[in-house]
Amino acid sequence: MNTFERDKAYVAPTYARFPVEIVSGKGALLVDAEGKEYIDLGSGIAVNTLGVADEGWKAAVVEQLDSLQHASNLYYTAPCARLAEALCVRTGMKKVFFSNSGAEANECAIKVARKYAALHKGEEAFTILTLKNSFHGRTITTLSATGQDVFHQSFLPLTPGFVHAAAGDLEEVKRIADSIPLAAIMMEMVQGEGGVVALDPAFVAGVAALAKEKDILLITDEVQCGNGRTGKLYGYMHYGITPDVVTTAKGLGGGLPIGVTMLGEKVEDIFSPGDNGSTFGGNPAVCAGALHILSRLDEEMLAGVTLRGNLIRERLSGKSGIKSVSGLGLMVGIETEKDAGEVIAACRERGVLVIKAKNKVRLLPPLNIPVELLEKALAVICEAAAL
Repeated sequence: MNTFERDKAYVAPTYARFPVEIVSGKGALLVDAEGKEYIDLGSGIAVNTLGVADEGWKAAVVEQLDSLQHASNLYYTAPCARLAEALCVRTGMKKVFFSNSGAEANECAIKVARKYAALHKGEEAFTILTLKNSFHGRTITTLSATGQDVFHQSFLPLTPGFVHAAAGDLEEVKRIADSIPLAAIMMEMVQGEGGVVALDPAFVAGVAALAKEKDILLITDEVQCGNGRTGKLYGYMHYGITPDVVTTAKGLGGGLPIGVTMLGEKVEDIFSPGDNGSTFGGNPAVCAGALHILSRLDEEMLAGVTLRGNLIRERLSGKSGIKSVSGLGLMVGIETEKDAGEVIAACRERGVLVIKAKNKVRLLPPLNIPVELLEKALAVICEAAAL
């Protein structure tokens, strides 16, 4: 059997895979099993921050693997402690819990909110408000937090204790907060799976003020829009707010699994031993790689993300077949006249890999993609989208 046949025979059919077997790559270029080369504008869905096989990231991981690949959380390891310190220094947060994925990071944030509210507001204040069109994970509880019915089908009943308000509708958020004792409000600054839509600054400011007034924890989900993706280290930094909890994953690992829940001053001491745990959370090899990623996300790199994001918007806006371009930085949604799937397939045939978000073509290239390679890919997208 070839890989396609073996996958169909033995892998649970939960993915609508593209007909491409990726075998290798370097930077923003990928190579399939037939030797065809592609420009990668998906980066493993915002995971390969520095592209494929980045030498610095690889060296950091291999050096750690040569000494210790894993130790349980019954013991201390330096990479775990150093990464927690670096994250807190860069964000102003106070403590960090490590896990393996964005869903786990959000599960942890939900536990933080529930415990904080039970201690400070009473056990009836367990409800968490999230936004319609949001996506927070695929566990039963993070599905409940997700504000899209399409993800709920077949998995009812969901975990109780979640309500959803329309993104941008501050009055609806206020009405809910006045009628239900809320533990937290959780938002993505850019709704990725919801169509790559950035939240309105006035709405975010209003929600943050409301949360402060009513002692409702403010959680920002930075799983996809964090780690330099928007041109700031974390998406909330565009909005001038200070969250109580920040979750992230994906791009911080650079290709290895990581989940991070950062705790602000209000909740830094909310957990006691036994309240949460993760077998692989804080894994030394993963943390060593993440430390390297974080060290590379300096002002120069972030400025380069903004430059590339502006270039994308300049090259695509107003072109034939392109209705709109949304998002922030290198998190881009393209609304096309043609069906997005048709445009994605045409790009793939022409050697450019892009992905989808709802009815849009989504771009999530490596943050350091060479500009000339990006321009070549954008020309292909224009060609594929043109009427």
